[in-house]
Amino acid sequence: MSLLKVATAQYDIGFLNSWDDYVHKITRWVKGASEQGAAFLVFPEYFSMELASLFGPSVYGSLKGQLEAMQEKLPSFLELFKGLAKQYHVHIVAGSFPVKQPDGSYRNRAYLIQPDGKTDFQDKLQMTRFENEHWHIAAGESIKTFETPFGLVGINICYDSEFPILARHQVEQGADLIIVPSCTDTTAGYWRVRIGCQARALENQCYVIQSPTVGEAPWSEAVDVNIGAAAVYTPVDYGYPDDGVLAIGELNKTQWVYADIDLGSIGHIRRTGQVFNYRDWPGQFRCIDTQKN
Repeated sequence: MSLLKVATAQYDIGFLNSWDDYVHKITRWVKGASEQGAAFLVFPEYFSMELASLFGPSVYGSLKGQLEAMQEKLPSFLELFKGLAKQYHVHIVAGSFPVKQPDGSYRNRAYLIQPDGKTDFQDKLQMTRFENEHWHIAAGESIKTFETPFGLVGINICYDSEFPILARHQVEQGADLIIVPSCTDTTAGYWRVRIGCQARALENQCYVIQSPTVGEAPWSEAVDVNIGAAAVYTPVDYGYPDDGVLAIGELNKTQWVYADIDLGSIGHIRRTGQVFNYRDWPGQFRCIDTQKN
């Protein structure tokens, strides 16, 4: 059995006085997780929005203005995380960053950065009402899986986790781990994502890691209230917790949550478990096909 130590962040959105403040904050987070032996680090959806505070009230008070201004920081953001991934020899899911496209639209983009500098991304595919109606951030177009030394990984960004076909496609491509960066401003929103995460772990017999933003940022119209608890969810079967919760943080507390996961156990439980959720997935469509005929 080869265990992978993961760290998932309950990340506090803060107000920054300078870029150096941000560098010091992120370095402290990454260094702390590395010192605890974590090799795979997960940050939340839209945790990057605190960078808008660097541009003054007229920008961070404007939903549209902050998106435009933050593009200036994207190259430095990526270089910072690449440097830290290399320095501490860790894999980092760098939350998500709103990225401007050539046509002028924006995508909510989560980056996976590996120690060798290899970087890829998953765009959010299912957009919330706030993103659609107020922020005008558009949906991505493709579902990916990512190769790592630990195996294939998929990313579902927040609301994506509530739509089972997305994760199902990723696990059918070989992913045994689904990463869910999240940002929710109500307790109900947090529970929707959490329930989605646990359902994806149950039906696919895989690991799911959730990382939320926490705390209040009254200066920001975009991420003013943040509620959640980071967690690592598992199949509900032999060798796993009876409730499918391997590790979970204290609600709304700023902290890393750590867990040791055994990705090699996923194939085993799919072959020998009490139930075969993963294998039996196609069976549910028999009734639908019968009714059509």
